Amino acid sequence: MTIVKAPPAPAPAPAPAPAPVDRRPDEEAPQGWQFNSSLGLTLLLLLLVVGQGPIRGALAAPVMQSWMTVFLAVVVQALPFLVLGVLLSAALAVFVPPSFFARALPKRPALAVPVAGVAGAVLPGCECASVPVAGALVRRGVTPAAALAFLLSAPAINPIVLTATAVAFPRNPEMVLARFVASLFVACAMGWLWQRLGRTDWLRPPARASYEGQSKGAAFWGSVRHDVMHAGGFLVVGAMAAATLKAVAPASWLRTAADNPAVAVLALSVLAVLLSICSEADAFVAASLSQFSLTARLAFLVVGPMIDLKLFAMQAGTFGRSFALRFAPATFALAILVSVLIGAVLL
Repeated sequence: MTIVKAPPAPAPAPAPAPAPVDRRPDEEAPQGWQFNSSLGLTLLLLLLVVGQGPIRGALAAPVMQSWMTVFLAVVVQALPFLVLGVLLSAALAVFVPPSFFARALPKRPALAVPVAGVAGAVLPGCECASVPVAGALVRRGVTPAAALAFLLSAPAINPIVLTATAVAFPRNPEMVLARFVASLFVACAMGWLWQRLGRTDWLRPPARASYEGQSKGAAFWGSVRHDVMHAGGFLVVGAMAAATLKAVAPASWLRTAADNPAVAVLALSVLAVLLSICSEADAFVAASLSQFSLTARLAFLVVGPMIDLKLFAMQAGTFGRSFALRFAPATFALAILVSVLIGAVLL
């Protein structure tokens, strides 16, 4: 007997996909309660109106009057130099091609380091601009030792910074010379130190240009907006910190720190790292710390433009974390040492 197998039953047809529902913009699914800048501003204004009595009383207190006086004095004095420095820095970063520096520097690294350091004295730019410019120099073939010397010297001894220092210390013109000599020495010494001890695997060259794919005008105003937001914000934070130290901190504490030369230098050096003030404005903050010696304030002015929190982050992002972890501590220690030596001689 022959057994005939029945053919397998056909697979059921897939169910048709549901037709898409045409939603109008006002029928979108609810996203929940959201916070935006307009709502935040409205809430802030309401709080100010409701609490205007206590706020007015708090602002009338002698401590707040002193705080506001110091804060406004620092900001008003520093703001013109900050704006001018930002404009010149943006023009330098956008309109001067990086290849110009490669052609202008000597081929021998030992000679290129001091030339790059001195070039920082005539090319204005804040520390926010010096990092991408130094990265562009390395990418264009400039020896890293020379690029690093420029990175340290440009924000510390350019004409805007030295003029701001002279205005902030009208009774101590020697501060301008001391800042110039100490900063230039640290920049060149760090360049030579990197040439002697630095390794290629510690430094990661940047992969692309900072303003690639943008027009000159867009790159210029983009750089201006970036530097104003960053440098202006750090200026406000620095002015607030200086005003707080002046108005709130007990005079006995500041006097104790200021009376010990070693503690004073170390305290203001650490403060420069933490405050991360733009180099066009830091002289006015240093001038307001009148309890401290000129040598301690010189350390504040030398350390700040070379290594602070924002610079460490920028250097790590541009050249790699391995570079920043070695370069930043060495720069900090050398800047303190040179500041003490130069202060003992010139101040």
